[in-house]
Amino acid sequence: MVSTVTTGNAATQALVDAANGTGSKTVSAAVASQDRFLKLLTTQLKNQDPLNPMDNAQMTSQLAQISTVDGITQLNATLQKLVSSSVNSQSLQAAALVGHQVMVAGSGLELGTAGALGGVELGANADQVTVTIKDANGIVMAAMDLGKLDAGVHDFTWDGKNSAGVQAVNGTYSISVTATQGNKAVTATALQLAAVQNINQSSQGSTLNLGSLGLFTLNDVKQIF
Repeated sequence: MVSTVTTGNAATQALVDAANGTGSKTVSAAVASQDRFLKLLTTQLKNQDPLNPMDNAQMTSQLAQISTVDGITQLNATLQKLVSSSVNSQSLQAAALVGHQVMVAGSGLELGTAGALGGVELGANADQVTVTIKDANGIVMAAMDLGKLDAGVHDFTWDGKNSAGVQAVNGTYSISVTATQGNKAVTATALQLAAVQNINQSSQGSTLNLGSLGLFTLNDVKQIF
C-alpha cells in the first residue's frame, strides 16, 4: 500500500521532505515504520494550512492506515512462526520413519521367503477387486481376487505360488489393479512396500528417501509398518 499525503498548499513538499528526506511525494507503507509514519503525521499537523486544517475524518483515516499496516505485519510474523513450527514438526515425523517400511504408490512387489506384501487404494467402494501379478518378462504369474472392498487403502499378501500352484522364485514382480462397482470401473492405485533409508531436507520441506523408488513426501505415505 502506498500512502500519499496532500495538504493543498506549499507545506506539502516540506512535510514529505521532513518525513523521508527526499523529494518524493509518496511513502511506501511496506518500507515505512510506525515511527516514521507518526513523524510524517506530526509534520503534517505542524505544516497544515490554518485556514484549511485537517478534519477529524482525515485524521482517523491516517491512523487507520498505520493501524492496518501494523496489524498485517504482526499477522505475517505470527504466520511465519506457525510455518516454522509446522516444518520442524514435519521433520521430526519424517525422521521417526527411518528404518520403517511404508506403502506408497508403485507397481513393484518383492517376493521373499515369507511371501510378498502389497496394497491397493480405491477411490470408491468396489464389489470386485483383482490384482494381477507378472514377472520381469510380463508373464502373468497369478490373478488374486480380493473380492468386495470399501474405498480407501487395503493391503494383501501373496504366498508366491503361480496360478498352477508352483512356487515362484524370490525376486521382484509387478502388479496391476482393476476394480469395479457393478458395471462401472473404480479408480484403483497399486501400492508398493519400501524401506525408508533416510530423509532429505530442503526449502520445500522433508522428503523420504525410498531407495530405487526415489523421494516421497509424508503425504504420499499410505501405510506404515
